[in-house]
Amino acid sequence: MPVEPVEIGQQTQFFVDDYIVDNRWPLLKREEVLVRTIHQAEKHPANPVLPGRGGYVNVVWDEEARLYRMLYQDSWYYSLEPLKYTYAVAYAQSPDGIHWETPNLGIYQWKESGENNICWQAPTDRKSPETIGAYSQYLLKVPAEHRRGYKYVMYYVTAKGVQLVGSNDCIHWDRSSVTPIGTDFHPDTHSSILWDPVSETFVWFTRATDRYSDSGNLERGATRRVARMENKQLWTEWPLQTQNVLIPDALDAINQPGGAVDGFNFFYAMPTRYHAGIYWGFAEPYRLKAGLIETHLTISRNGRVFERLPGRPSLIGLGADGTWDDSMIFANPDWIEVGDRWHIYYAGVDRPHHATDGTTGIGLATIRKEGFVSLRGPQHGGVVCTRRIRWPGGNLQVNCNTLLPDQEPGELKVRIVDSARKALPGFNYQDSLPFQGDDTAHQVTWKGRRIDELQGQVVRLEFFLTRADLYTFRATSEEATR
Repeated sequence: MPVEPVEIGQQTQFFVDDYIVDNRWPLLKREEVLVRTIHQAEKHPANPVLPGRGGYVNVVWDEEARLYRMLYQDSWYYSLEPLKYTYAVAYAQSPDGIHWETPNLGIYQWKESGENNICWQAPTDRKSPETIGAYSQYLLKVPAEHRRGYKYVMYYVTAKGVQLVGSNDCIHWDRSSVTPIGTDFHPDTHSSILWDPVSETFVWFTRATDRYSDSGNLERGATRRVARMENKQLWTEWPLQTQNVLIPDALDAINQPGGAVDGFNFFYAMPTRYHAGIYWGFAEPYRLKAGLIETHLTISRNGRVFERLPGRPSLIGLGADGTWDDSMIFANPDWIEVGDRWHIYYAGVDRPHHATDGTTGIGLATIRKEGFVSLRGPQHGGVVCTRRIRWPGGNLQVNCNTLLPDQEPGELKVRIVDSARKALPGFNYQDSLPFQGDDTAHQVTWKGRRIDELQGQVVRLEFFLTRADLYTFRATSEEATR
């Protein structure tokens, strides 16, 4: 719960929780509800956009080169009896994020050939089963002053522990920049490090392998939970003092047919992003018995206490039986904004986790910009009243859709009230120009006054929603362009 008045600045305010909401209610209180509605990402029809490749995937848009750049984990099982394998980081590129090429880089030997798209490889001694190359790579979104002059910083795991390396093109990585940050720390897969600009701290989401192992016995415990640790410096050995922040609960145990034995009794990982004051975790609940892994959205306002969505829906659903992504999905939270959509890349697998045969691929799912969760106004309307906020100046912009499927077109009106909910002159509902349509950045206006006149004042916003989804609002200095 925030301290009021909330200083919102020009930061987007999401309705994924009630952080900014003081109250919400329908007009017909006995008959209708004003509910939080959860939206699932839609798989692109061209999927898999990179067939036969994968696992974990990172995609960035390089504005200077006008290219999408992709890193993904590649594996090589060079012996099946006994089982021996190694990993490396592979590169792909695309002009549009849909059609990808895997250029022959010729940098490393891989699968007995120098013709490949491997861009990073750690030393591997095949005589030692503990040295399994470089794996679980992750491109870090950190401020330029913490990138040591590089455009990109990559996290990865080796037999020696966790390391960082820098590059300016995602292809040529500067081996002289390699820096251990977790010597002899082996957190396995899909960890991430982010920058929290509020606390000015780096936060690492990983597994607590500093004190648990996967054996699951009395002494060693279990590692497949989500842990965090933090540090003020990035390019240094971190103090390995993890704290678990997400472990399975009773709902996980009964979430699937078969009860606790077949429930989501582990978390494989939770790569996490910081955006608009929120930690966005893409948790990976793991049904150990069935070997299935999904991706669920979790959120946190402080990076320590995470809220999971009602019903535990999948962010990107597993594919139908027999499809390329019917068993495991590993999504990356570093979505890319393309027009009014967010593009989310993920690795899909058509076999359960404990199987060794099967294929992988890399897919694309898209969702409305800021569209994970909305507040939906019912048939006869309802109100969302914010907490007391200090209006920073500028215009009020909303992400809203009043054209819901199978319903008559709805509308949105906004009034501005004081702390006691008394409407300010000129800002009542009858003054608000109703919005009817679908827009991720609609500017709300009133007949005779402008909201920027209220700069510095403490107010509440009341959104009147009739058959409409409200996703976000923000103060902005932008003028309406559409």
